[in-house]
Amino acid sequence: MIGEMANEDIYNLGIKALITNRAGQILLLQVNKQELIDENRAYWDIPGGRVKHGESIEQTLTQEIAEETKLQLKEFKYFDSILSKIRIPQHPGDTVGVGLILFIYRCAIVDENAPIALSREHSQYRWCTPAEASELLRVKYPASFTSKLSF
Repeated sequence: MIGEMANEDIYNLGIKALITNRAGQILLLQVNKQELIDENRAYWDIPGGRVKHGESIEQTLTQEIAEETKLQLKEFKYFDSILSKIRIPQHPGDTVGVGLILFIYRCAIVDENAPIALSREHSQYRWCTPAEASELLRVKYPASFTSKLSF
């Protein structure tokens, strides 16, 4: 039994916000390369984070988006769930890392005129068409997800 468990992957649960504006664009954030443990290249992502013990999905989304962008969300509608292509190293030199199971929710912003203020986790943001977002998100997300972005 213990030998079998050694072959099992370990995953964290992440909640992501697919934030759209009235123009149908999707908010993407570029991950700050200096904040990455494994020093991989920066990549584009949608905001969100891992669920902490005792938090609900809505709490995680609200808190993570406020921390990463200072935006307030409304309308949390389930969109998709996936296994991320990215694994998170637990320490420098970790070659296996922990996987991510991501639940993605479509969300709207309370005030579309509110300024976006990025945390140090991200170096820039961009509003993209669904086609642009689909292309930029392929680094982290499987085609089964990115192909659904043309809603």
